[in-house]
Order: sequence, then structure tokens, then C-alpha cells
Amino acid sequence: MSKRRHTSILALGALIILPSLAYGWARLSTSISGLARAIVWMDADVKDYTRFPARTMRESEQPLTFETREVSVDFELDPGMPGEDLDSFLKQTETAAFIAIRDDEVIAERYYNGYDEASTVTSFSVAKSFISALIGIALEDGAIGSIDDPVTRYLSELEERDPRFADITIHHLLTMSSGLRFEEQNLPWSDDAKTYYATDLRTLALEDTEIVEPPGRTFHYNPYNTLLLGLILERATGGRVSDFMQDELWQPMGAVAPGTWSLDSRESGFERMESGLNGRAIDLAKLGLLYLHDGTLNGHAILSEAWVQESTRYAEDSDPSRGYQYQWWIYRDPSFGDWYLARGNKGQFIAVFPEDDLVIARFGIDFGYEDWTGALPRLAQAYAGA
Repeated sequence: MSKRRHTSILALGALIILPSLAYGWARLSTSISGLARAIVWMDADVKDYTRFPARTMRESEQPLTFETREVSVDFELDPGMPGEDLDSFLKQTETAAFIAIRDDEVIAERYYNGYDEASTVTSFSVAKSFISALIGIALEDGAIGSIDDPVTRYLSELEERDPRFADITIHHLLTMSSGLRFEEQNLPWSDDAKTYYATDLRTLALEDTEIVEPPGRTFHYNPYNTLLLGLILERATGGRVSDFMQDELWQPMGAVAPGTWSLDSRESGFERMESGLNGRAIDLAKLGLLYLHDGTLNGHAILSEAWVQESTRYAEDSDPSRGYQYQWWIYRDPSFGDWYLARGNKGQFIAVFPEDDLVIARFGIDFGYEDWTGALPRLAQAYAGA
């Protein structure tokens, strides 16, 4: 065998063996390495809550239940919408749960594709709207002084690393206008993978964040903002965010079942602020009802009316984005009026329609349809008129 051929065989063997060794390492390292998680788990999945460690939030001692009256609606599918009617549309678009609540009465509660009322659904970025509510509660309690406080008031180590962090306020984090870097490249080492899979999100948020422009100038959807909000909550309240959530929001809203909040790792024990909230669909949907009722639900004044209004107003003044406020997406439509939305990956939605006294929640295995922000107000219109 020639030396050249021998070298080629060795090189080919290395090309075959090294990836296998790397994957084998990754499979054994998902508890300690975000890179390993990204390699093995790849794209996010609605069952990821079974992979991450989690902290449980107890159900309420005063569970909020609803009268249920299934209402039939005349909903005409647009061209391109799969199915023959609303029921087949929801099933074929990989919907897990669909709930509509009007006048505090459940007028639709349907489950598909192997899910039922006791199933766990996940939030993905719907969790960001829950974080916003917790910021409002901490502000009302006095744990947080003002949303105009610089983040360095609570996270002083950021200013030690870069004095420009003193210019970033809580308001900038809430409105996704902090000026921080976030690059979504769908690579195991890019920002989107790190903020989702890292095993120490505290360190990531405090040491990996980088200022790329002055705050308040540009809207840029960025999970680092929500991680920093979670850290501020932790520092301001002096406890774990999931405990604060349990005591100040989950239980007062009347959760009928325990919820969980996925953690970055057992060692770090920090809640995955931007995407890790899990529970029954009906309990997650109660956030929309809380906002619909200006912060009062289940006999508890949980949020101030002023916070609800600020969080969900259509900004026409100085904010970088009219369509995004305090971790909520805001819509203004001449046909449907103002409405707002908590939304997450794979088609997780809690939509609030104040003019119709209506909340619609849809949780999915995947999107299954491209234009949910067009379909949801049409669904609201149908249910409001039924």
C-alpha cells in the first residue's frame, strides 16, 4: 500500500470516527453543556420541558373554574387554511389546546392530537408576558423602584464590565430596545442557541451580553432582555423567581393544577425566563383574563390597572416599536380594534380582545399555519358575534 493511499484511508477514518465521538460526548453531556444540548436536541420542541430540570409551582387553594357552554360559530376558512371547518382546521394545524373565554365563561375548550384538559403545554416566549406581569407586581410591592431605574441599580457587575450599561433601564428591557447584541443564526454556538440551551443563564446574561448601540433607539427582539429582567426580579425580591410567581401570580390567578418552570440546570437552578413556563392550557390562559380585567382576577387585585394599560398600549410616541410594549405584542386594526398577544414559538398564543371581552388561547405542537395573527382576530370576531 502506498504511503499516500495509507494517509487517505487514515484521513477518511478520522472523518467517520471524529463526528461519532463528538456526538457521543454530546449525548453524555446534556446536563452540563449548552453546546451538547444544541447538538443533540437541535431545534426546540414542545416536549423540551421533559428534558430540563424544573421547579414546581403549587396550585391555588382557591382554584378558578369556569362555567362551560360550548358555542358554535360560523367561521369561514380563508383560502390556504387547511381543513373544511374550524374543528378540522385546528386539528390539522397541530393544535394541542384551543380555549375561548367570553364574559368569564368558557365558550370553547377543545383538545387535539393526543392532548386533553389535564395535559401539560409549554409557553415558549409566552413566558415573557408572565415576566412582565411579575415586574409590574414587584413595582407595586416596592421591590423595584421604577422602570426608569438603570439595570445597574440591581446588577452592578454589568457597569463594572461596561459603564454604558448604566444607560440601559428596565423600560428598555421591557420594550426590547436595550441596544444589546442578539444574533439568530441557528447554530449551536449562536445567541439563539445559547439563550435557550445554556446551563448557566445567569453567567451568560451577566458576562456575554454586549452593547452594540445606545438604548431606546431600535426595537430588536432579544431574549437577553428577558434574562436580565429575571435577574433583576431575583435580586429585587431576594428569592427565586418561580417562588415569586407561585405566591404572587400563579396561585392568586386560581391555577387548578401545579405548574412548572424549567431551569437551566440543577447546579445553577435559574429559571429559563424567556421560554420555560409550563402548565395546563386553562391555567396559562388566565393571564389573558387577568389583563382583560385590568389586573383583577379570582377576587384578587394582582396587578395595577395602570400597569396593564401601560403594558398593552399601542405606542404612538417615543417607543421604538408601536407594536411591542412590555413583553406583549400590540395590534391596531380598523376592522377588529386594538388587541394584544402573548406569543411563543411553535404557535403558542394568548390573545386578548378588550372590545369583545374575549380571550382566545391556542397552544400547539407546531404552528401548522403561517398567519395566526390574521386568524385570531377573525376567530374573535366570530365568537364575539355568536
